[in-house]
Amino acid sequence: MMNMEMLQKKDLQIIAHLRQDARMSLTNMSKKTNIPISTIFDRLKLHEGNVIKKHVSLLDFNKLGYMTRANIVLKVDRVKRDELKEHLLKNPQVNSVYKINNNYDFMIEVIFKHLKEMEEFMEKLDDKFQIKEKQVFYLIDDIKKEEFMADPVLI
Repeated sequence: MMNMEMLQKKDLQIIAHLRQDARMSLTNMSKKTNIPISTIFDRLKLHEGNVIKKHVSLLDFNKLGYMTRANIVLKVDRVKRDELKEHLLKNPQVNSVYKINNNYDFMIEVIFKHLKEMEEFMEKLDDKFQIKEKQVFYLIDDIKKEEFMADPVLI
């Protein structure tokens, strides 16, 4: 397990460039960082599956017709916690699942085409897992997303 102190400055530069543009060619990254292509390749291979969990694309869900997005915090009885977690992990409408504190168990991000679908999802959760408490926060607009460690100048 590698922590931040073990990462070299060149590793952080590579990560910052990936955070800006994961499709950037190694040649272009080499030109921008003055790090040899072979070193960039080796550092990426070293960090994939560890520091770099996966490569993904950020999507505009509204443009894809998914007009309802929400972050929901849930509190459930301890005996239902693992079962709920497994259900959330398998549900395709659940984009992210986080274990949280402050008297709640999970925070989830859900994405639906219509509000009615989300309401049905919540009713099923309530019925199946006897949700003790929940708070729903509808996501209106992405103002800033996935920007941490994305500016090579700040490394």
